[in-house]
Order: sequence, then C-alpha cells, then structure tokens
Amino acid sequence: MASIAGSVLKSLGSISSSLSSLAPNVFRGVGQDIKAVTSHPSKTWTPLVTSVRHRYHADRRKNGPLVRNHAERVEIQTTGMLPHLVHGKRLPIPLYKPKNAWSERRALFGQNDYIDILGDGSLKPTDVSYSVPPWMRGFKGNEFQMLLRKRKLFESHMRSTRPSKHRDMNKRIKYLYRYLNQKTKDYYWHKA
Repeated sequence: MASIAGSVLKSLGSISSSLSSLAPNVFRGVGQDIKAVTSHPSKTWTPLVTSVRHRYHADRRKNGPLVRNHAERVEIQTTGMLPHLVHGKRLPIPLYKPKNAWSERRALFGQNDYIDILGDGSLKPTDVSYSVPPWMRGFKGNEFQMLLRKRKLFESHMRSTRPSKHRDMNKRIKYLYRYLNQKTKDYYWHKA
C-alpha cells in the first residue's frame, strides 16, 4: 500500500515539474506542495494560514465576562498608624509630659486684652502689643496701605540689606495698586 502511494506521488511530482517547466508562469505554485512531499522541502512557498480569533460569540463568553481597564494595584497602607513588624522594635514614642498650665507665659497670656476697659484709661491695647512690630501697632488699613507704610519706613535699609525682599515688596505694591484702581468698584463716584 505504501509503495503504491509512493509511486503515485512520484508520478504526480514528475508531471507537475514537467508542466511547470513548460509553462512556468501559468502553473506557478500548483504542484509545489506535491514536490515538497517527494523531494526536499521548498523554502519559497509557504501556505497562508488565517487564524480565527473568535469564531463564535459563545467562545468569547465561555471564560466569563470580559475584563476591561485592568491595572495592577499596589495595596500599600499610606494612612493612619503603620503596622509594626512582628519581631521588630517598638516605634519610639515620647513619654507623655503634661504642660505646665501655670508657667509665666501661659498664666499671663491675654492679661492686657481688656486693659482699656478694666484699667484707669492711661494704657491702650496697642501700647502693650509687644509681639507686634512697632510700626504696625494700632495700624488700621488694608495690605496696600500697610506695604506703603513699610516701604516709607524701611526702603533705604531694605534696598541695601535685603534686595530680594525689597523687589518682592515693590512688585506686590505695584500689583495691588493696579488691582485696587482697575478691578474694584469705587463707591465714591456717583453719576451726575
């Protein structure tokens, strides 16, 4: 049986080679697969293979729903107390020490808030505001007026010692000048 099949294939191969030599353009690629079985494999002809990804809708749905927008999520605890290692040392937490509520700074805090009401009237709250710079004590006004006052007092000193601060202050004054004159409503002018 095998010898009969071999002889048939040889005869077909010889027929296809004779036909392809007679008319090479007409029968190109017709009998090459027969030759490949009988003789050495051909490197010029490869069969076209079309792959079918999803032939039927049921084939797509048999593995469950389609997963979209899947990204790797790293679950790291970033809020709250971090967990301790099992065999690690405890995190160093300072021991609780209550604050001294009767220290001089805390006991005398706000003692001069109502000095103008409770005192004899010779002192004002602006006179005892020691934490406020002297040129700002009792000042009432907006930021633009405050910066003008500061520039009037410290311009020569700031220009030589702190040029960056002086430049930033002048830029802020220029911006506020434009803003207050162009962007805000003026209620003092009425239509005649």
